[in-house]
Amino acid sequence: MDQFISDLSHHFAVPFTNPVLIFAVLLFIVLISPLMLKRLNVPSIIGLIIAGVIIGPHGLNLISDSAGVNMFSTIGLLYIMFIVGLELDLNEFKVNRNKSVVFGFFTFIIPLIIGFPVCHYLLGYDVYASFLTASMFSTHTLVTYPIVSRMGVSKNQAVAITVGGTILTDTAVLIILAIVLNSHTGNFNFQFLLRLLISISIFSFIVFFIIPRIAKWFFQKVESEKYSHYIFVVFIVFLAGFLAELGGIEPIIGAFAAGLALNRLIPHSSALMNRIEFIGNSLFIPIFLISVGMLVNISVVFSGATTIYIAAALSAVALLGKWLGAFFTQKVFKYSTAQRNLIFGLSSAHAAATLAVILVGFKAGIIDEYILNGTIVLILFTCLIASFVTQKSAKEIAIAEEDQDIIPSELGYYEQEKILVPIADPANIGKHIELAMLLKDKKSVNSISLLGVVPNNEQAEKNIISFKKKLQEQVSDAIAADMEVDVIATIDHNVASGIVRAARETMADIVILGWPGRVGVLEKLVGDKVDLIIKNMDKNMFICHLEKNMISHKRIVVVSPPLAEKELGFDMWVNKIVQLSQELTLPVVHIGHPETQQIIASNKKLKANFTYIVYDNWSDPLACGDEIKEDDIFVLVSAHPGYVSHMSVLDNMPTRIEKRFPDVSRIVVFPKRYTIDMLVESDDYIFIP
Repeated sequence: MDQFISDLSHHFAVPFTNPVLIFAVLLFIVLISPLMLKRLNVPSIIGLIIAGVIIGPHGLNLISDSAGVNMFSTIGLLYIMFIVGLELDLNEFKVNRNKSVVFGFFTFIIPLIIGFPVCHYLLGYDVYASFLTASMFSTHTLVTYPIVSRMGVSKNQAVAITVGGTILTDTAVLIILAIVLNSHTGNFNFQFLLRLLISISIFSFIVFFIIPRIAKWFFQKVESEKYSHYIFVVFIVFLAGFLAELGGIEPIIGAFAAGLALNRLIPHSSALMNRIEFIGNSLFIPIFLISVGMLVNISVVFSGATTIYIAAALSAVALLGKWLGAFFTQKVFKYSTAQRNLIFGLSSAHAAATLAVILVGFKAGIIDEYILNGTIVLILFTCLIASFVTQKSAKEIAIAEEDQDIIPSELGYYEQEKILVPIADPANIGKHIELAMLLKDKKSVNSISLLGVVPNNEQAEKNIISFKKKLQEQVSDAIAADMEVDVIATIDHNVASGIVRAARETMADIVILGWPGRVGVLEKLVGDKVDLIIKNMDKNMFICHLEKNMISHKRIVVVSPPLAEKELGFDMWVNKIVQLSQELTLPVVHIGHPETQQIIASNKKLKANFTYIVYDNWSDPLACGDEIKEDDIFVLVSAHPGYVSHMSVLDNMPTRIEKRFPDVSRIVVFPKRYTIDMLVESDDYIFIP
């Protein structure tokens, strides 16, 4: 009995040394913190940081700075920066890169200008210590980014410029750190700067030129091994972090660069993206936040008036400098108050880069323990303030964006978008489901419906069971992407009429059909039935043939006829093209009538990189074929007789397109229509999106 008690005491002796127990404690905190604070409307990030303070070496000392915790902490920090780069809307980022530079300048120079005189004249430190500490105020870590991501506002312009400014600021501060250290030791010279420039150039070439090509090849060649994709991505993250470290740059910059490099290869609605976010948000990032709390030593606040004085001064300068940076950015670009607060919330949390600067300066003897202890308190205080501010402002922006998108309707739930995908061969549906996942409205609660129509004969029931069984085996990607998919099987004497009837019964808004098969290819379902479907179904239809993997394309080229903007489905297909552009980070080239282009260009909500080519040779729409390349997604907006924008030259266009572009991914869109009769009966028929 004594031996048992002795063994038990050994296992629970603090700090814990059993890795199983340490991991169990960390997982318990990750599980319980959000549940406890949710009722109080407190960001879960705060709970994780406070839990780290309690269990850390300066609290109850349950867990010390073990190698395992440090490893998870490093992984979590790199994961945050990687997800930031991966979720960044590159089209928006490119458009607003100048705004990122302006914000980066404000959020870097203002804290530096305020911080240096405070440290030098008010706190009495020398030039090197004052400059290094002041540069620390300019840094920030995107600790609160998970809140923005969870709220669904990561695409907001305020987030894009804050992310861009973060990278510019932290890179500049880390370069200043290297310069100050080398100046302090007398090693600062031209060779140092040249070596740093060469290292950054080599790193950039590897990450932005070589890695995307390797990743693209890997995703295409190992397409069936989905879990290998995740392992490959994580490997790239840490490889980029290590390469950055070799070049004298912080690993967090490398992780962010890896996110940018893989951004267009990992669609935001893909199963791979879902796995990356799920594992990071459920494990690595929470443990990183706990480790931030473990750094905080509350006792330093009570160690003397000097420590309190310095900690208060540092915290005040850090928050004031970041708030002024956000304020001036708001005034220059005329952002809303919620956007200003979101910028401030994202940029005011000090953690990784701040700690790196101070620890290096402390070990080099440039700053003393008062600054070090004051910085630890600053980390806790700024993370708490940033969490509350980010939560509140992100919620306001999310509500505002939702109010803009919602159109009141008596149909309620049924008004939300519904996509139907008729399937002929369950073994060959991957690309159709992938396209449906990319096009699906993220706000719609309706599932994607996969439809099979079997002949009405004695084998009908058996064929339905067989169809459903085969199809369930093929929808794993959609399930892994956290999208609901339902399988519908129906009986009909005529396949085309079965599809039309099912589209009406399910109240589908969009129907994604396979490309018409050649003569005799009945197993492709629509085959020669596609004309019957088009004639009898007034839905938004996408008839598609995807020649390549979606990430292999480089542009989306859209050709639309004159008066396309008058159709009821105009707004739909334009928004879906924009959504596809955002998911795949592809530019859009529109070839068509200038009036159509003017309406598209006037819609400021369309966040895509559009290029316009005026085209007027509508006697032969495919004469613009010289603009189409093999790595394009070619989209032709067509119309059926009776449509406002219909021209006889558009008839039988799928067959002509296949002959003209046999090796190009192609989509023919038949938008929902205003019929000629409807236009005659109505005075307000002109549709303006």
